Amino acid sequence: MNGRSGIPREDRDEQYRFLPCTDIERTYSFYHGTLGLPVFQKQSDSLYIFDTGYGYLGFCQYGDGRRPLSGPQGVCLSINLNSNEEVLSKFEELKDRCRVYKAPAMHPVYPVFSFFLLDPDDYLVEFQKIAAL
Repeated sequence: MNGRSGIPREDRDEQYRFLPCTDIERTYSFYHGTLGLPVFQKQSDSLYIFDTGYGYLGFCQYGDGRRPLSGPQGVCLSINLNSNEEVLSKFEELKDRCRVYKAPAMHPVYPVFSFFLLDPDDYLVEFQKIAAL
């Protein structure tokens, strides 16, 4: 099956994204402990890579003063789910354990049903179902 890139899924390499964080242990606790993402790889005491099911998120506490790319103009990390019901179920599971940025809703312009959380470094984390997927 071809994705939007036109390259058959089985012939594509996986996507990796690496982002700076201020405290790798808090980040590990949030993404693995709270969100339940499996650890794909721990490369050092300051770098974890998590498997989202659609690609990989790497977080590194660089130790060189690098700041997270978060805040109102920062990065949004989207995790795709299989249905609107799964989005609602995930929200119910996480709403009392995370900082909720926006409750589940249909986007006013795009065919996306999602909710948003904030991670320990204020990265927006979106759980979504895209109607076309």
